[in-house]
Amino acid sequence: MQVFQNKSKIVITCNKRLASYLQQEVEALGYTVTKNFGTGIELEGSMNDCIPLNLNLRCASQVLYSLKTFRAENPARLYKELLDIAWEDLIDFTGYFSVTSNVDNETITTPLFANLKVKDAIVDRIKEKKGIRPNTGSDGNKAVINLYWKDETAEIFIDTSGETLAKHGYRKIPGKAPMLEALATSTIMATGWDQNSSFLVPMCGSGTLAIEAALLATNKCPGLFRMNYGFMHIMGYDEQVFFTERRKLKDQAKKEIGFKIVASDISEDAISIAKKNAQTAGVDHLIEFAVCDFADTEIPEQPGIVIFNPEYGERLGVHSKLEATYKRMGDFMKQQCKGYRGYIFTGNPELAKKIGLRASRRLEFYNGKLDCRLLEYELYEGSKREPKANE
Repeated sequence: MQVFQNKSKIVITCNKRLASYLQQEVEALGYTVTKNFGTGIELEGSMNDCIPLNLNLRCASQVLYSLKTFRAENPARLYKELLDIAWEDLIDFTGYFSVTSNVDNETITTPLFANLKVKDAIVDRIKEKKGIRPNTGSDGNKAVINLYWKDETAEIFIDTSGETLAKHGYRKIPGKAPMLEALATSTIMATGWDQNSSFLVPMCGSGTLAIEAALLATNKCPGLFRMNYGFMHIMGYDEQVFFTERRKLKDQAKKEIGFKIVASDISEDAISIAKKNAQTAGVDHLIEFAVCDFADTEIPEQPGIVIFNPEYGERLGVHSKLEATYKRMGDFMKQQCKGYRGYIFTGNPELAKKIGLRASRRLEFYNGKLDCRLLEYELYEGSKREPKANE
């Protein structure tokens, strides 16, 4: 099976409500998206096409290469269909693989049983052809096979990513209630930020939004932080393709920017964590960190974006205190950030009412299972930054 050269369907998954931003990324790489659905997109390509997709994408979770679609009413039929695939040409009999799945079939009460049938078919086929069975387990750092099975239709994929792409690899210290990196990037993309103007993150927490902004502005892709993917453990993999793509990433990355990214937090621990994460990402020199109340955050003269990701009140903080905080955020943006576009990402619509500003847009996201909104505010310029013609 020449999967690295042969074209097939590629499904790229993402968290709910991120598919439109993922599509923008994929099309920017020169690929044609054939379908957009709630948690991902589809396109056509080979396993070699999956390599740059894995290295470049910021909003994705997994890049899946389709091997076969078939009818499966029950586990017995599933096993039989999978037994016909030449697994001995894909997985080294001395190697290791794991199975993941998304199953909605009335004959299956637990996806673990479906995973077991997939493992049995692969192991039995390889043992029959090679006389030795490969090792299997739950670790996703080697070859990964993915099953999608809904009703009586099943599709089997090679998960070319392995461990999720949604985590970008630099955040060694997560901090308290962090925003997932893929969500942070999508949020920034949703603002329409030009990646060439001021970017302020008061209440920055572990620094994810500021770091992702710096990575976007310098065109530094997640593939520079990672050296292991699922495609590397499939037979036929040519490491030169990977290293050629990785060299492209290095060559395109910029070292400096001509504007300010400012991240502040009242917590010294939060700023310490944010600095360490930024250092791991190689962008600590591009971000101005400050320990202060958000209202004391330095506002660069060049307008741009100011974005808050405050506590929502579900798990952290005290609700009455947060009401006052949300009102202060609105006052800060209105009084000190004129000429900027303001954003507040929140999962609490009642607290959002305390901001005291009229949102020009309300963009839908999920943070985990929480239904969230990115609220946009036009903070109209005063005379300070845009003098009148007769002044």
